[in-house]
Amino acid sequence: MRSTPRKSAKAAAKAKPLATDMKLRPSQARSQETIEQIVRVTGLLLEEMGFEQLSTNLVCRRANLTPPALYRYFPNKYALLRELGERLMRAQDDALLAWIDRGGLDTSSTQEAVAQNVLLMNEIIEITRAFPGQIAILRALRAVPGLREVRLASRDMVAARLAEAIAPSLPNVPFETLCIATRMTTEMGTTAAEMVLEEPQLDREIIVQQVTRATVAYYDALRATTTPTKTKTKTKAKS
Repeated sequence: MRSTPRKSAKAAAKAKPLATDMKLRPSQARSQETIEQIVRVTGLLLEEMGFEQLSTNLVCRRANLTPPALYRYFPNKYALLRELGERLMRAQDDALLAWIDRGGLDTSSTQEAVAQNVLLMNEIIEITRAFPGQIAILRALRAVPGLREVRLASRDMVAARLAEAIAPSLPNVPFETLCIATRMTTEMGTTAAEMVLEEPQLDREIIVQQVTRATVAYYDALRATTTPTKTKTKTKAKS
């Protein structure tokens, strides 16, 4: 009887889910400083070489730490990337939510709506540009299966908040339709911001203007093509 071949160690490792969570979040100031040093160095190394070449050994050498000191908090480089990704997404999300609270959606004309969206877009770009690791983090959040959920969770939260904020001005649009619309426009804005950062030779103003005008036009079209339910009922009753 032929014995069943055992899976190689490499295949077994592939089958395991990728560990991307921090092991420990300390409360002591000294330990928090160590984590901040690790995260800062990781971001700088990402800018230099990208996430493919990043390794925990490189981080340890640059941060003047022993591997056990790093592994106490982060099991691997993917956990480092997740921490950076969550911080960047949080910074972007906070900016958008603050924009909503400031009345970014409370506009009375297409021109004003475009101007408000341009302000938000430029703020998101600058937040990302100033963040250690910036575009390399965004690439990792798209490319690494275990990290995609970080980006998607951020997108879905932002899209839901946008839908809730926009809903009163679009009372005849089904909320499910509105949620899909905000997810689509959020993705579009994110892609445009990444384009600005990845290809600095392109004209930033053109990209920002084009994507914001497309976003505003999309919601204007959604508003114009949705017929009020009450109007439909009344028309039918008269006929």
